Amino acid sequence: MSKTDRILEALMGGDELTAKQMKSRFSVGNPAEVVRQLRFQGFAVYTNARTNSKGETKNFYRLGTPSRAVVAAGYRALAQAA
Repeated sequence: MSKTDRILEALMGGDELTAKQMKSRFSVGNPAEVVRQLRFQGFAVYTNARTNSKGETKNFYRLGTPSRAVVAAGYRALAQAA
């Protein structure tokens, strides 16, 4: 199983991961590239920023369901490319 597959499995299981967690848990060198690959494969990977009590902001990646507007925009883009 590839690193991308393992991250996808974790996201499908409901985990929310930071880039740092992806690096440490899955030995990924470039977490942003893994997220990009998953998005190009059609998975709706969302980024949520959270600020803790110390004022530090961290980005968490999660798997979600795209809105109808996003799906419609994708179909419009495909239609224009053809």
